[in-house]
Amino acid sequence: MNRALSFTIAITMLLAGAAPATAADLKPVTPAGIESGTVITKANAAKVSSLVSPGNYVLVSQGMEMKIVPARDYNWPPPFRVSTEQDSSQVRLGPHGELTNYLAGLPFPLLDANDPGIAQKIMWNFQFGPAYSDDLDSQDTEIQNFTPGGGNPFAAYPIGHLAVYRNLGREEVAPTPTDYDGDTGIMERMALGPIIVPIEPPFWQTPWAYMVRYRYSSPRRSDIVWSDLSVPRYWYGEFPSIGNSDYLLGNAFFGNLDLDSLFGFAGRFQDFDFKFLGEKEMLAVVHARSLPARRCAADGGRTICPEDWELRHVYVVEADARRPSRFADIPAIAKRILYIDSQGWFITASDQYDHDDKLWKTLAIFNTVRDREYPDSKAAVYSFDRLFQTALVDEDVQSGYSTIFFTPSPERPQHDTWFINQGIISQRWIVPQRFTTHREYFY
Repeated sequence: MNRALSFTIAITMLLAGAAPATAADLKPVTPAGIESGTVITKANAAKVSSLVSPGNYVLVSQGMEMKIVPARDYNWPPPFRVSTEQDSSQVRLGPHGELTNYLAGLPFPLLDANDPGIAQKIMWNFQFGPAYSDDLDSQDTEIQNFTPGGGNPFAAYPIGHLAVYRNLGREEVAPTPTDYDGDTGIMERMALGPIIVPIEPPFWQTPWAYMVRYRYSSPRRSDIVWSDLSVPRYWYGEFPSIGNSDYLLGNAFFGNLDLDSLFGFAGRFQDFDFKFLGEKEMLAVVHARSLPARRCAADGGRTICPEDWELRHVYVVEADARRPSRFADIPAIAKRILYIDSQGWFITASDQYDHDDKLWKTLAIFNTVRDREYPDSKAAVYSFDRLFQTALVDEDVQSGYSTIFFTPSPERPQHDTWFINQGIISQRWIVPQRFTTHREYFY
């Protein structure tokens, strides 16, 4: 079937209320020439060289094992599908690439490869994808850092919460679809913390850290970030400044991970130029078996394996970092290549390049789809399947050092840690003052 025709049929089915799988008609069940159940190791890594990103191929070549399984659909939550049907037709891109007339659901379900704004539309679909729409609380996460030789982590940072509250595109928890929040213009709040720093500090410093970020709808307003890792700076003029310290924007903190790499990409859109590179069939982890994620014995524990990888239809977008203002520092990561699932609108992988256009770092993101974390879950049981991120691997392929962000931590007792659209997080929960008394909020 002609690709354009099949895609049009898929969108027509979506708007008619059918299953929202736009990628299902476009991908084979398993990669050609690779049988279901095949385990990809260092010895036969060449079989998947064209099915993973260049950076992820480095991970496979050094030992990250993959089990190839048949692809399965990820169906959108019913409230998200209904909102897309009702509201997507009125959404437009503004003169600065901002969303206009957006209420809820997927902003742009129908994409045209010839549209000059397709890259920006794909990124807005990622921003307001179906994984979560109202609030998120991922508890008891952990960052672990590893040397090129692997082994035990040389540093580990337990984290109480990765929390998000959205003011736009709300689906399930009142107020919907918009929380005007006193007309502050805030689009999203995010918090990471408290973070236990495993180094004995001087008596005048705290062994705890945190980060709180506010992001605005207006493209003329920069983020505001509070953290005991930095001094907040912000600018309300025509040209936005970074609003973050160098340690939080683009540069790594607590290992390889940088703030803009959370969830695969968490950068402010106005700080990047996006370019559409095309569509591909790529392997990704969408229905992971292991939760918590398990370190990979085959590469010394520097990544996650063995895990189930399936073929997905993805959009490939290049994100080139701008210098945010005349006096701002040059962003450390010059270019990111993002691989975005065309059905679930989450990032499956990302390769990051330095200013010499050399591959520097790679992200491999591990997800699972289920209606609860564990069979005996009590606190967070959903009436439909949700997408949970189990881990994010960020490896410096030039030096070999790697960082794993476990969500949740494998070191903590097993309990419910993912709370999606539960109303647990409010706009007043994500404030800097919450993290100044750290122990009270770490559980």
